[in-house]
Amino acid sequence: MNDRNSKSPLGDLGVGIVNYGAGNIFSLTAALDRLNVTYGMVNTENDLEKYSHIIIPGVGHAGAAMEKLKGTGLVEAIKKLTKPVLGICVGMQLITEHSEEGDAALLNIVPVKTKKFDKSLNIKIPHMGWNAVSPKNNSLFESVEDNTQFYFVHSYFIEYNPTFDIASADYGLKFSAAVQKDNFYGVQFHPEKSGKAGELVLKNFSNLSL
Repeated sequence: MNDRNSKSPLGDLGVGIVNYGAGNIFSLTAALDRLNVTYGMVNTENDLEKYSHIIIPGVGHAGAAMEKLKGTGLVEAIKKLTKPVLGICVGMQLITEHSEEGDAALLNIVPVKTKKFDKSLNIKIPHMGWNAVSPKNNSLFESVEDNTQFYFVHSYFIEYNPTFDIASADYGLKFSAAVQKDNFYGVQFHPEKSGKAGELVLKNFSNLSL
């Protein structure tokens, strides 16, 4: 078994991917395979205990994704986790408190809101393609240079809040490309589709220990 995560006091079974029917899991697992990071699927509360790190993927509608997550019965267990957790794209939005998409109450782990891009900013919606990201000094972005390009596909964004922001981007306005509160991290871009820089973020996450 891969021992990439053996530094972590939380275990050495790698990354657990929350399998709730709203994530593009194939692209993510392909990236983890390239990195030789051990992973498995989280379908039950007991599965959360098997892994040292947890990823919440997500594509599509945040409100619908939240309903699917509720349907797994995992919501309260996820909120209580003390191991590193990473939300990707809609998975990042799920850890915020509320989304304008479907007027949905979310996990409320990071007390910021998910808002819709405003067409009055003269931007194309969705925000789709490569964009420069400015990371702060954070372990998730170790060795990632300022203004590194990452791949985005989203119509809703996480409001910028310097308390929780660990990387920002601009698209008509400044928004959070990544956030952190305690052991919970989120990235709005798709690291699994962002080439070497994205793989570096996934590798850094897999090596996090708390």
